[in-house]
Amino acid sequence: MVLKVVGLHHHAVRLAPGPDAAAAVRRFYAEVLGLESDVAARDRPDDGLRINAGGSAQIHLVPQPAHQPPPGSFDPAAPHVALAVGCIDDAQAELDRLAVPYRVVHGRLGPDSRRLFLTDPAGNLVELHQQDRCRCTARARSGLGQARVCGTVLFADMRGFTAVAERLAPAEVVPLLNEYFSLLSDVTAEHGGSVFHMAGDGLMAGFGLPDPADDASERAVAAARRMIAGFGRMADDWKARLGLETGLGIGINAGDVIVGDVGAPERPNYTLIGDTVNVAARLVQRARAGEALLSRAVREALDPATGGIVELPPLVLRGRSRPVELYCMAAESRLDLRPAAA
Repeated sequence: MVLKVVGLHHHAVRLAPGPDAAAAVRRFYAEVLGLESDVAARDRPDDGLRINAGGSAQIHLVPQPAHQPPPGSFDPAAPHVALAVGCIDDAQAELDRLAVPYRVVHGRLGPDSRRLFLTDPAGNLVELHQQDRCRCTARARSGLGQARVCGTVLFADMRGFTAVAERLAPAEVVPLLNEYFSLLSDVTAEHGGSVFHMAGDGLMAGFGLPDPADDASERAVAAARRMIAGFGRMADDWKARLGLETGLGIGINAGDVIVGDVGAPERPNYTLIGDTVNVAARLVQRARAGEALLSRAVREALDPATGGIVELPPLVLRGRSRPVELYCMAAESRLDLRPAAA
């Protein structure tokens, strides 16, 4: 029997060291090669960046390891080429028959999601896993079902961009949006979150989703601080170069969330739905540029000594009859660039 490889799944390459390496590489693949980042939920927070490269393959960008693995070991995070096989059971049986050493790494979707790592005669690392039994790309998520999980949802929305972008050419607008989404996506990943949706100039991210985490709200709030600070510097640059007056508003809520595939069968979208998500979306609509609005559920999940958060008067949000208790995490300066209420 011969192993049946049905296609190239991904090629994993190293990120250069340094805090700006991920953003620089993401910009290269987006602006130079025209490739989009995959926004599927990660199996692990340290999975790195994933760039879609056509209909059935990706480029995985993996960070430098904190410690060098021992010689001869199979490090799944090392640069490697990943091949999809028709049946992982047959592949493993054939490797056993040929007495080829390998390491098994189990995924989250049962035995069929396991991955096999081996090296070729030159020492290059090779990964094998079963076709359509992973969640690292949008094309392989069908049939994963749904789950109700307690987590934290963060919405981020750029203020003032729509109006001023009307006077810019598309060639000027797209690089600005790519820079903006790269910042937010990188910060989300650095704090163990997953980006579930990007549209227009808004982003939805989940923390402790789909895998619950006790510190989900703490990581979401820390990410919000980094987003506001990072975008503040970006907005200053845009204002100096292009005369754009922009800011970032954020809304964060915690509670039960439904995670699953939503949409037409041929185009499922792995996303977050539920009342917790709706409230977070309402909060970001009320946030001014330079501030994050938190629900009481988020504030209660934080250390009581957490500074920089002030209580606001309860507010009735659109679509809800009872007031919502709010807290604000403000930057040094704030602008009210929200669109006027209809």
